Amino acid sequence: MLLQNLRARIGARLSGNSEAGFTLIELLVVMLILGILAAIALPAFFNQKSKAGDAKAKEYAHTTQVAMETCSTENSTGSYTGCDLTALRAIEPTIPTTGVEATVGTPTKGYTITTTGSAGKFSIVRSESGAISFTCNEKGKGGCPSSGNWGE
Repeated sequence: MLLQNLRARIGARLSGNSEAGFTLIELLVVMLILGILAAIALPAFFNQKSKAGDAKAKEYAHTTQVAMETCSTENSTGSYTGCDLTALRAIEPTIPTTGVEATVGTPTKGYTITTTGSAGKFSIVRSESGAISFTCNEKGKGGCPSSGNWGE
């Protein structure tokens, strides 16, 4: 009799006829899996937020670079004389009033543009020879590659 009852209970349990629901162990395993997924996803999310801030800084640097080249083209001497931030904002009003620096080199055949992002500073440097480099100072963080060259 005891053996028959035991077999009936095991059979009912396996076929799902009598007891419905989840055991405490099953619920704990699901919660553990969700916790592990959250631990993986949250740091990746915060890293993306930093990268977005750096992308915005790079965009401002490029916008300022285009305005600098436009200023030079409009300047009859072909140099960057007079191409300060005020003149650049007259050409491109979307250049922000903070976080952007633009300096003209000596002699005035080159320039340096620097913007500030979440992970440091991003620079565009045009040398007198016309070579342009894109560098950042926080290598391997946020939107700055480990090489330090964000124009790759």
